[in-house]
Amino acid sequence: MSDVELVLRSTRVITPEGERPASVAVGGGTIVAVRPHDAPVEPGARVEDVGDHALLPGLVDTHVHVNDPGRTEWEGFWTATRAAAAGGITTLVDMPLNSLPPTTTVAHLRTKQDVARSKAHIDVGFWGGALPDNVKDLRPLHDAGVYGFKCFLSPSGVEEFPELDQEQLAASMGEIAGFGGLLIVHAEDPRELAAAPARGGPKYADFLATRPRVSEDTAIEGLIALARRIGARVHVLHLSSSDALPLITAAKRDGVRLTVETCPHYLTLTAEEVPDGASEFKCCPPIREAANQDLLWQALADGTIDCVVTDHSPSTADLKTPDFATAWGGISGLQLSLPAVWTAARARGHDLTDVVRWMSANTAALVGLDRKGAIAPGRDADFAVLAPDETFTVDPARLEHRNRVTAYAGRTLSGVVKSTWLRGRRIVSGGEFTAPSGRLLERKN
Repeated sequence: MSDVELVLRSTRVITPEGERPASVAVGGGTIVAVRPHDAPVEPGARVEDVGDHALLPGLVDTHVHVNDPGRTEWEGFWTATRAAAAGGITTLVDMPLNSLPPTTTVAHLRTKQDVARSKAHIDVGFWGGALPDNVKDLRPLHDAGVYGFKCFLSPSGVEEFPELDQEQLAASMGEIAGFGGLLIVHAEDPRELAAAPARGGPKYADFLATRPRVSEDTAIEGLIALARRIGARVHVLHLSSSDALPLITAAKRDGVRLTVETCPHYLTLTAEEVPDGASEFKCCPPIREAANQDLLWQALADGTIDCVVTDHSPSTADLKTPDFATAWGGISGLQLSLPAVWTAARARGHDLTDVVRWMSANTAALVGLDRKGAIAPGRDADFAVLAPDETFTVDPARLEHRNRVTAYAGRTLSGVVKSTWLRGRRIVSGGEFTAPSGRLLERKN
C-alpha cells in the first residue's frame, strides 16, 4: 500500500479486540491497517518502534473547562491543550462555562472558536449551554456543530450560567429531544442542598455534609423520570454518589437513553484522606468515602458507568482558600488523568483495555466522534505511548496547567506518557512540544 508513510510498532498495542503485538500503518494522518508485529514495511515508510511501551489510542476527554476567553487567567486553550497532550489526551470537548461569554448562542460559539483556533495543540470540540432563557438558541447551536447541551439543576457558581428549574428543564429537554440532541446534566437537587447543614471552615467533613449523596440521588431520579417521559437522550455528569447506581441500572435496563460518567478524583481520592484546609480537593459533587469509591469501581466494571473524564475545572490559586465554603470548587486533572486512573485500575485487577474503553472508546462514542477512540483502520492516527510500569511522583511545577494547583501533588503514580501523536504526527515527546496543530471539531449533521 503505497500511501503508508509511518509504521508504529509495539509489543502492546491496545486495539478494540484487545492487547497484542502489532504494527500500525499510517497514511495521510489516518490508520491504514493494523498488522502483525513483524509485517513487512513499505519502501520509504518511516518506522517508529516503541518496544514494550503500550500504544494506546489518544484519549478523548469530553468534560473540560478551558475558561477561554474571559477567565483566561484561570486556564486557556494554549495551556489546557498542552497539559492534555502531555497526558496522552488528543481530543477534548470544552464546557460552555466558565468562559466569558458562555457558549449559549452561535455568536458566542464563534467567539470561542476564534480564540481557540491558533492555540489548540490537540483537537477541540464544544458543548453548548442550556439556560432558562435560551431555548430558542438550542437548535441553531446544534446546527452550528456543538456536541450537546449542558445544564445545571443547582447553582453553577457563576452568575452568567444560571440553573434550570423543573419546568425549564422540561422545556430544554423537549426542544433538544426534538432534533435528536444530547442533554448533559450537573445533577444535584437544589432543595436537598438547601436542606443540608450550612457549614464553613477548613474541615472537609463539614464541607462534605453540605453536599449529601441524596442531592445527587434525587436529581438523577427526577432526570430519569423526565427523560423516560420525553424520550430524550441524557447524560449524567461527574457521578460521585454510589447510592444512585441502582436507579441508573434500572433506567438502563428499562431502555431509558441514559449514559453516565465519573472522574479520576472520585476513583482515586477519598474523603478520609483530605487534610483540613486542603481545598485543592474541593469539587462539586464532592469526593466521597472509600466505601463509596469501591462501588463506583464496581459500576465501571459492569458498565453501569460508561466513561471516565476529568472535569478539569481550574482557577487561580488565590481562589482555593482554606475555607471549603468559599474556595472555588474544581479539580485540575488533565495531565494526570491517565496515570491516576491506571494506577488505581491495575491495583483493582483491570488492564489497559479497560482504561482505553472508559477514557477513549466510550467518550468518543458519547459525542459521535467516529474517527477517534480506537486503533483501527479508518480512525485518526492519534496515539499515546505509555510506559505502564514506570512511576513518577507528581510535582506541580512540572505541570502544564496555567495554575499548578493539584490534589495529586506528592502522589506516586504508575504510567509515564512518553509521547503523544495527533494524526500521525508526534506533538509532544520528552516535554518538548511542536507548534499547535489541533483542529476545531464540529458535530456531524
